[in-house]
Amino acid sequence: MKKNMGKIDRILRVIVALILAILYFMNIITGTIGIVALIIAGMFLITSLVGSCPPYGLFGINTCKVKEQKK
Repeated sequence: MKKNMGKIDRILRVIVALILAILYFMNIITGTIGIVALIIAGMFLITSLVGSCPPYGLFGINTCKVKEQKK
């Protein structure tokens, strides 16, 4: 899998994932919305650790800095 997420994008996803998980486990968000938030948190955490986001690939988004190739 090709990396398409930059460092800032990955850090923000981890922060959002932690906030969603904390809100769920402190029973601030519950029910179906809480479960959906927990699933989103898990997806954000996995994609930030891997460095690749499949929807980014579908839409052609790349937040990873590209190094110039020497000729």
